Amino acid sequence: MAQNGSANGQFIIDDKDAGVFKVSRRAFVDDGILAAEKRKVFDRCWLYVGHESEIAKNGDFVTRNIAERNLIFNRDRSGQVNVFYNTCTHRGAFVCREKEGNSRRFQCFYHGWVFSDAGDLIEVPGRDSYCDHFNSDGSANLARVERMESYRGLYFVNFDKNAGSLYDYLGGVREYIDLVVDQGEAGMEIVGGTQQYAVDANWKLMTENSIDGYHAATTHATYMDYLANTAGSLAAVGMGGGGRQLGNGHAVIEYSAPWGRPVAQWVPAWGEDGKKDIEGIKAVLTEKYGKERAERIANMNRNILVFPNLVINDIMAITFRTFFPQAPGKMHVNAWALAPIGESEAFRERRLFNFLEFLGPGGFATPDDVEALEMCQRGYKNMEAVGWNDISKGIQRDQPATNDELQMRAFWRQWNALMTVQEAAE
Repeated sequence: MAQNGSANGQFIIDDKDAGVFKVSRRAFVDDGILAAEKRKVFDRCWLYVGHESEIAKNGDFVTRNIAERNLIFNRDRSGQVNVFYNTCTHRGAFVCREKEGNSRRFQCFYHGWVFSDAGDLIEVPGRDSYCDHFNSDGSANLARVERMESYRGLYFVNFDKNAGSLYDYLGGVREYIDLVVDQGEAGMEIVGGTQQYAVDANWKLMTENSIDGYHAATTHATYMDYLANTAGSLAAVGMGGGGRQLGNGHAVIEYSAPWGRPVAQWVPAWGEDGKKDIEGIKAVLTEKYGKERAERIANMNRNILVFPNLVINDIMAITFRTFFPQAPGKMHVNAWALAPIGESEAFRERRLFNFLEFLGPGGFATPDDVEALEMCQRGYKNMEAVGWNDISKGIQRDQPATNDELQMRAFWRQWNALMTVQEAAE
């Protein structure tokens, strides 16, 4: 096996009989591979754009950059949800320069063209200078993204008009999205704003890291020590569980863990009042879903990957995270906290404390993870000597553990399938 690149043009070596799964490090550093990813992955897969709670009222909007497209995600005055390209059909300037807000219209500041919140061109300065039938075909209205669909309040876009349905695309990962969404009796909502940061590493490293149970004991040793020594931790609770591949590149690890979960796993640090609140939450879950499902929702943690780049961490708090490549060695990350609508003030405070303590930009986890990913990227400068990553852990197990690497292999197999499909133009 060559050590300085991919064998015979392959990106992965997948040999279960030999117990070997390897990924070429070219996949993390090559400009040509990134260009192909943009065409074959990001232009063809369903990509998360936002949550329904972010545009709860008619007229609400947020602007997003999704796979290098600038978009407006809004709910118009009739209540319809839309995703438009944020570009004036006149000369191309943004028609919305704010990150979020509420508006019945979008006006391009360059020449003053005005569009309704439903995307229709409604005002053109100097209209009498245009022909009578100008825009009779609607071609000057805001352009809609090729496809937009939703599941359980999560909205996705696809830039391939011929793509299959979102429902079918999600497939086996729907079960785990349901376990998250079902935590809120009145629904779920995004809390606060967006955390945004850049990482000097390839975007696929974030995918791996987000569903990797193997690195926790070493990379997050400080947090594990904190849990073991802080009054209120569930020291007797282990990290039992396992990984699953869910089709279409989606994957999950589901496991028990020693931290408090506001949905409802009590820790002594929350006191007797907190214990009563937890018992009430669990009673509601049990009545609605039955004891077995209620226990699973309350006590099991989930790191969920929706291929290619949406991670839902349902752990001591819930976070949605997306990450898009800026260059082979650079990505931009967005993260949001999710919580049940109507959650008590005390438990919302506990949830956000948990979120910031571990998942936030200055928490126990995020700085450690960023440093680890950036060290990997720097290590790939030695690619000529060591050309492959090893992702073989647990490959021959029938039931992979949480700290095995099945879920990363699921991602890479789908990525490889998409990247090795021949395009018509080729």
